[in-house]
Amino acid sequence: WPYFYISVGTGEHPLTRLIRPVWKAISGLFPSDRSHVSDSDEKSNRTTFAAGYHGKVVPLEGAKRLVQVDQDIYLRNPEQVIPYSRARDIVLQNPGHIVALECPCRTSRPDPCLPLDVCLIIGDPFAGFVTEHHPRRSREISREEAMEILQAEHERGHVHHAFFKDAMLDRFYAICNCCSCCCGAMQAWRSGIPMLASSGFVSRIRGDICIACGDCVEICPFGALQIGDGGVVVDEGLCMGCGVCVSICDQGAHQLVCDPARGEPLEVQPLAHRA
Repeated sequence: WPYFYISVGTGEHPLTRLIRPVWKAISGLFPSDRSHVSDSDEKSNRTTFAAGYHGKVVPLEGAKRLVQVDQDIYLRNPEQVIPYSRARDIVLQNPGHIVALECPCRTSRPDPCLPLDVCLIIGDPFAGFVTEHHPRRSREISREEAMEILQAEHERGHVHHAFFKDAMLDRFYAICNCCSCCCGAMQAWRSGIPMLASSGFVSRIRGDICIACGDCVEICPFGALQIGDGGVVVDEGLCMGCGVCVSICDQGAHQLVCDPARGEPLEVQPLAHRA
């Protein structure tokens, strides 16, 4: 089901390509008057859709800490961290049970990024459910293996997202390691559907040591960087604070800075101590 669901959502499933022209033809027979629908209503509809299935950007070290949790965690409604009306609980039961699943977004693409098994399902009942229903597409892994996957994906310039979904008991269930070319959530984000929340950080550049080599511009998964007259410039409206630019910069010109306007970072241990 998740593979069919994602491939249809991204428009890559053959069935989608067959249905689309038929649907357009039928829609043309019954034109609707949308003149009364305001821009704010449209935005509200997109936000409501995304509220049940969304991700929180998590920098590498935060993602590693998530897979290192060694006790059950119960954090109810951390609204400053997960700014959605639904699916916002952080509950980890048996957090050491981790499964690597073939990414539905990547498998839906005709020429996907590799490797495929980079979606980390964290804790029960989700990890057990996935191994039971997708034994050929999943494998149980240790915390050490999970951290190796996170590190390798980060070095590829991919983004860690902690995902929440209404169908998954309204709570956190996975860390997906997303490439901008395959990821359905990032595709939706680029289309104006607010499926992703900022990490709570923003990249800032030390202009005195930036040499404008362009490495960070090329690798930025959100297209938030460009080379200007005085060096690399950050579009803070697009920056999601993933930290990929920090790692790629040999000069150390990038740094992640907390931005309270973007919500709190998803850092489980400090949140647990505060709860």
